[in-house]
Amino acid sequence: MVTQITQGIKISVMTTFEGTYFKNHKMHFAFSYHISIENHSKDSVQLMARHWEIFDALNSMEVVDGEGVVGRKPVLKPGEVHTYSSGCLLCAPFGTMQGYFSMINFTSTKSFKVIIPPFKLSAPFALN
Repeated sequence: MVTQITQGIKISVMTTFEGTYFKNHKMHFAFSYHISIENHSKDSVQLMARHWEIFDALNSMEVVDGEGVVGRKPVLKPGEVHTYSSGCLLCAPFGTMQGYFSMINFTSTKSFKVIIPPFKLSAPFALN
């Protein structure tokens, strides 16, 4: 598990290799990631958007931007935690992801970025 705290918001990430399958006549490697967002600040915050940089060992970097996470824009009061799971397909058996969440602080009404630390995606059989 990797973790990072930005302005009182703790991000923790765990990954799981889900298997391989063929899509469009190519082998793909499926990974899931499980993210926990903990509000350790004194203010209520809302997650508004996400930015991902996905590095596939066999391809160039892919950038993914979007609103919220899995269709939600969670509000976290001080001490609250929001968790969710999502997934990623790679052409290689290993890669990495990193990014940030765009959030809003309800007390100051200011937007800020919460860093999602880099995390590895690796199929167990591909490691030496």
